[in-house]
Amino acid sequence: MFKKILIANRGEIAVRIIRTCHELGIEAVAVYSTADRTSLHVQLADEAICIGPAKSKDSYLNMKNILQAAISTGCDAIHPGFGFLSENATFSRLVEACGLTFIGPSGDVIDLLGNKSAARSVMREMDVPVVPGSQGKIENEEQALAWARQIGFPVLIKASAGGGGRGMRRAYNEEGFLDAYLTAKEEAKVCFGDDDMYIEKLVLHPKHIEFQILADRQGNVIHLGERDCSIQRRNQKMIEEAPCAKMSEALREEMGAAAVRAAKACHYTNAGTVEFVLDENNNYYFIEMNTRIQVEHPVTEMITGVDIVKEQIRIASGQPLSYTQDEIVIRGHAIECRINAENPQKGFQASPGTIKQLHLPGGLGVRIDTALYQGYQVVPHYDSMVAKVIVHGNTRLEAIRRMRRVLEELMIDGIDTNLELQYVILHHSDFVRGHFNTSFIEDNLEELIGNGRTV
Repeated sequence: MFKKILIANRGEIAVRIIRTCHELGIEAVAVYSTADRTSLHVQLADEAICIGPAKSKDSYLNMKNILQAAISTGCDAIHPGFGFLSENATFSRLVEACGLTFIGPSGDVIDLLGNKSAARSVMREMDVPVVPGSQGKIENEEQALAWARQIGFPVLIKASAGGGGRGMRRAYNEEGFLDAYLTAKEEAKVCFGDDDMYIEKLVLHPKHIEFQILADRQGNVIHLGERDCSIQRRNQKMIEEAPCAKMSEALREEMGAAAVRAAKACHYTNAGTVEFVLDENNNYYFIEMNTRIQVEHPVTEMITGVDIVKEQIRIASGQPLSYTQDEIVIRGHAIECRINAENPQKGFQASPGTIKQLHLPGGLGVRIDTALYQGYQVVPHYDSMVAKVIVHGNTRLEAIRRMRRVLEELMIDGIDTNLELQYVILHHSDFVRGHFNTSFIEDNLEELIGNGRTV
């Protein structure tokens, strides 16, 4: 087992990883930008190293400084968390080249799955259903339009190296296709430094379903069930739950087996997530595989009792999985709300500022992952998520009621948040009945914001 791990991240996920390290008796080293000098992850770590100025490119994306910090503090492994360098194949290879262990898959696997068009080809070979789409690299605008015509509108234009909803646009007809394609291509270039694109059929009104998998170096692969991540805005998830309210046990087994095949096909190791869209007729299609821990991993932990970060560390140290597939039992229902520092009433404008008062609720089946504390300065340089509220109940309705109660008690004073919007969604009749898809917020935004009230 490792003796000292550097966490190449910030915020709540860094805090989450540090806590598991300490429970395993492993020393944790934090890195931070000048803007994060007083952050909670810095205070909780055994050691902390400043790696640069506030801008991500100068700090949390600065591979050289992060590696120097790891070596100088005597670390034997690096955990990348999510975002930043977590899916960067070059970073994974550099970590290994420095004699350290990257807590995640190899650079070659990250490269394969990071290129969405290449990943689709692998999935086809393993009989994992894939959304109809283009094959190979799209060379120019004419070829892109030809593929769109062949697939049939509406289509989804996506960056091969994309993720998090970036470099993605919908086109419902030929008239709007070229603008959507060029906009997505430009955004991909800015966000990922790679403007290779592919095109796939747009599955209208789907659910976004993802399966959590764990794979060790001995060739064992299991899944921990699914998460329904359909409540999202502009392809950014807001509410996630597990299990999916509309998933039959037979479909769960079928999709879980496909997720395991997907992982085995690319010789995957560590934690990963296989993402699907599920249409109204229960047809499912692979869309991508994320080669890192997900923001929403706590809902899976709540229903399975598996510490996914602990398993990540064990796998990276060469140990086999702690569980077999037969030992994974789903109990009850869990829901997660992402609390962002933003104002939905003002077009989701970001809201940095100082936390004047903070009250984090508790009680049976309640978990809050956050790096907030009273007096903390929420800075404008990074992602706006400031907390994840997770609840567990014996049934989905119990979990919904518990989440409502928790949000009523939660107080974050000093910044605007989307807490009120989340609360309203939890009361919407379609959400309560499970009758929603990825268009839910887009279709109901005016009603949801208009019904907002102070909680």
